[in-house]
Amino acid sequence: MKNSYDCVVIGGGPAGGTAAAVVAQAGHSTLLIEREAMPRFHVGESLMPETYWPLQRLGLVDKMKSSGWQPKKSVQFVTHTGKESEPFFFREHDERECATTWQVERSEFDQMLFDRASELGADCYDQTRLIDVCFDESVATDGIPKATGVVIRDAEGVQRQIDCRVVIDATGQQSFIAGKLGLKEINPDLKKAAVWTYFKDATRGDGDNEGATIILNTENKNAWFWFIPQSRGITSIGCVGDNDYLLKGRGTPEEIFNEELSRCPGLMPRLQNATRVGKFSTAKEFSYMTKTHAGEGWVLVGDAFGFIDPVYSSGVYFALEMGVRAGDAVIEGLEMGDVSGQQLGKWATDFKAGADRVRKLVHAFYDKDFSIGRFMKEYPQYRSNLTDLLIGRIFHEDAGRMFPDMQRSIERTRQEMAQTVV
Repeated sequence: MKNSYDCVVIGGGPAGGTAAAVVAQAGHSTLLIEREAMPRFHVGESLMPETYWPLQRLGLVDKMKSSGWQPKKSVQFVTHTGKESEPFFFREHDERECATTWQVERSEFDQMLFDRASELGADCYDQTRLIDVCFDESVATDGIPKATGVVIRDAEGVQRQIDCRVVIDATGQQSFIAGKLGLKEINPDLKKAAVWTYFKDATRGDGDNEGATIILNTENKNAWFWFIPQSRGITSIGCVGDNDYLLKGRGTPEEIFNEELSRCPGLMPRLQNATRVGKFSTAKEFSYMTKTHAGEGWVLVGDAFGFIDPVYSSGVYFALEMGVRAGDAVIEGLEMGDVSGQQLGKWATDFKAGADRVRKLVHAFYDKDFSIGRFMKEYPQYRSNLTDLLIGRIFHEDAGRMFPDMQRSIERTRQEMAQTVV
């Protein structure tokens, strides 16, 4: 490890690994640090098909194909009564090979990206903890100081300062820089929590729907389950609901999971012959965005930039996409001698516009007056638009064309329910 780099990337997840790989490949000295020992466990195993393009940029598509991970060709929804939607097959929308993606084991996937950054020239160290990001308070733009380096503690416990021209913060939901500078804004409408575990031999879909991510509502619609088939016969299954509803005053994670499972008619038959093989884990999945995404000498990527919700499996794709976009902006900035926030975050406005389309779909999902099945019956012309959103093809203006009619559908349902009550 040197005392000075062009770029220091903090966090060895998908965003950090991608950003480090991109910057290092361009020939700039790059340090990637991860506080835990790699490989390390992480939830968030389902990929959107659009992950194909950043993976192609990193030269990893062939490795993905030979990985043995479960191919994912569709998504499916199950109502609170157990009624299953028709699968949304990605190939019906796009016949190219990019329409097939994967359900991954995140420990192995993140290790692959970490190793790729090393192969492309980055100095990569795990078990290396960030102690602080160094700022020069005398150089500030709109009150935001300039980053000049980091203080880290290495695997041997030695603390040292590393100078750099750019810090890429990929510290996940810790969002170190945003926390230090007070930049995080919580979305009060999406304060969720999750309880999850793993089962062997859960009943999956048939044929090309075998690897589908399935979203299943509970009877009261106060929670929903994810069903993510992985390799080796293992399925990741998690329950998500409002934080107060799911976790407060309800017993152990296992008790909460089983109670919600008893309220999910679509999931119970799938687990009839399955065996639980993992412990129960919990997480608070608060949705948030940062109000400033880059400053002089620093930029946020991945969950450090913002987090929406696990329901549409957008997290890993967003992380990879941000890693590429921020990496390119850093390369350009280093070569021009411009590491201003405007330069390092030049991609953020376009990215947020696409992410906001997914956010709107997430808000609709949690609206009890919205039904994807009903919406598709009312407006079948939007099936390709909805599939675009589920694929992750969101960075074009036409991607949001269905939202006005989606809101009309919600309002109509709300009025009908009100009349029924009266």
